[in-house]
Amino acid sequence: MVTIKDIAKACGVSPTTVSKALNGYTDVSEKTAGRIREMAASMHYLPNSAARMLKTDRSHNIGVLFEDETQSGLTHEYFSHILNAAKYELEDAGYDITFISKKVGGNSFLEHCRYRKVDGVLIASVDFTQPQVRELVESDIPVVTIDYMFDSHSCVMSDNESGAYELMKYLYSMGHRKIAFIHGEMTSVTVKRLTGFNRAKREFHLNLPEEYFRQSRYHDAARTWHEFEALWKLKDRPTAVLFPDDYSYICCKTEFEQHGIRIPDDVSIVGYDGIPMSQQVRPKLTTLEQDADRIGRASAKKLVEAIEHPKAVFVEEIKVSGRLLTGGTVKQLTSSPENTGEVKQ
Repeated sequence: MVTIKDIAKACGVSPTTVSKALNGYTDVSEKTAGRIREMAASMHYLPNSAARMLKTDRSHNIGVLFEDETQSGLTHEYFSHILNAAKYELEDAGYDITFISKKVGGNSFLEHCRYRKVDGVLIASVDFTQPQVRELVESDIPVVTIDYMFDSHSCVMSDNESGAYELMKYLYSMGHRKIAFIHGEMTSVTVKRLTGFNRAKREFHLNLPEEYFRQSRYHDAARTWHEFEALWKLKDRPTAVLFPDDYSYICCKTEFEQHGIRIPDDVSIVGYDGIPMSQQVRPKLTTLEQDADRIGRASAKKLVEAIEHPKAVFVEEIKVSGRLLTGGTVKQLTSSPENTGEVKQ
C-alpha cells in the first residue's frame, strides 16, 4: 500500500508537505501541490479512512434516509433524481453515502447512524411523524430534510404551493371552471398543494363541490384510477382533473383507453413532477416540473455546511421553484382566457 512517506520520497518533499497538499492547505504553493497530487494519482494512493477519521473527527460518510411507502425505492422517478444529484454534490465535497435502515446496526435509524459513524443525514420521502425519525432529528447528528420542515434543522422544499397554483391558473386560462383535484395522502406536500389550489380557487371565484376533492396516494395508480372513476360517475363531471403525480397518470393511460375516455377531448388532465416519461407519452402531459437536480444539490450543500461549519450555519427553509410544462392533455374550452362567464363545451 502506497503511503504519504512514499509520495514524499518520490517528490523530494517532506511527509508534512504531502499531507497538507492532499488536504487542501493553502500554505503549500499550487505548483508543488499540483505535482504532489499528480504523483499520488500515478502511484494509486488511497487515503487511510480510519486515520483520517481520527485526525479530523469525521468519517466523511453521509447517511441517506429514504423510505418510500409504495416500495418503488431507487426506481422512484422523482426522488431518484434528487438523490442522484445529492450524491454527485456530496462526492464532489469528499463524502461517501450510506443508506440508513432499521435492519442494520441496531433497531432504529439513530442506532444505524451511530453504527456507521455518519457525519450527517439527508432525509427524504419518509413518514416524518415516526418516533424513530424524530429521535434521529432530535439527536446531535446534523440533519437536512427534503419537503418537510423541523424547527431545528434546515429544509429544502419544492415550492408546491406555487406549483399547484400555476397549474390551476393555466387550467383557468384554458377556460376550465369545473376543476377536480385527486391529491396524495395528507402530508406536508399535500397541504401546500391544497393551499395553492384553494388560493387559485378563491382568486378566480370558482365554486367547486366537495365531490371534486378526492384523496389518493402518491405513486398509487390503482387508487388514483378508483378516485377518477368516482369523478367520472358524477352527474356534473369536472372538465379538468389534477392528478397527484405524473406516474399515476401514465399508468392510468391504459384504463382511459379501455374505457373509451379520450384525453383531452373528454376530460383534461394535468400531472405533477415533470418526470421525463411524461414528455414521451402521447399526448405529452401538461405538468409541473419540479427541479429535482437543484433540490438534491441544495440539500447536499446545506448538509455539508452544517457538518463543516456548525457554529456559522443557520437554519433556513430553501424553496425551489418548478416550471409549467404545457403538453397536449388540456383542451381549450373558451376562445378568450379572460372570459369568466359560462363555460363553452
